[in-house]
Amino acid sequence: MPELPEVETTRRGIAPSLVGHRVRDVVVRTRKLRWPVPPALASGLVGQAIRAVDRRAKYLLIEADTGSAIVHLGMSGSLRVLPRDAPLRPHDHIDLVLDSGRVLRFNDPRRFGSWLWQPAGQRHGVLANLGPEPFEESFNGHHLWRASRGRRAPVKAFLMDQRIVVGVGNIYAAEALFRTGIDPRRAAGRVSRERYARLAEAVRSILAHAIARGGTTLRDFLAPDGAPGYFEQELLVYGRAGQPCRTCGTILRGAVIAQRATVWCPDCQH
Repeated sequence: MPELPEVETTRRGIAPSLVGHRVRDVVVRTRKLRWPVPPALASGLVGQAIRAVDRRAKYLLIEADTGSAIVHLGMSGSLRVLPRDAPLRPHDHIDLVLDSGRVLRFNDPRRFGSWLWQPAGQRHGVLANLGPEPFEESFNGHHLWRASRGRRAPVKAFLMDQRIVVGVGNIYAAEALFRTGIDPRRAAGRVSRERYARLAEAVRSILAHAIARGGTTLRDFLAPDGAPGYFEQELLVYGRAGQPCRTCGTILRGAVIAQRATVWCPDCQH
């Protein structure tokens, strides 16, 4: 599933072609995605100028005066800006037709993505109860330490909890924990304030670097221009169970934590 760097890469790729342009039509070819596409999406957007393309957690917000389209890429979704007459491909489900003669086209083979509508002045339920963004000042070691007190869940599951911090998925949680030498199985409440300070900084640093590298190419992700991300080439532990640690040479171990595959170095992480 695309994580924060992939979603941010998509946002940066499509925003210049959308902002300032008016939506001429919303073509919904497949209404049943993860959730049904609401009729309010078209009625709210048609005729409106797009004033911003923002991101909250792993959701893209296509904003107009009347409200915002909330887009989630799901497991295999992608967004491309194309000429209006570009041939349709299998699994092209939604088009935003722009006054520029181009379309924003949503393709999703697994149909686990979503398009929802948030009227102006309201907050959709999918955006409720979310934690801070990892690049916000409020996300720091003290925030993690305070939220973790008394928690017995593994620190990796804690870090991936979107109520604690948004956008840190399996890939980047594994890499940040490796960088800070924290065993992903350790109880969140047993990690010190000092280690959480290093972990918060590692999360920010790794996510920023992944964004600069265009995200991680895993399974279906491609940037809006069709180019792959390149951060996959720099992964130190994710997906490398049974291989030597690139730091110490110890064979990396793997397990399932919070229903997600987890890899760590038994020598470097404690």
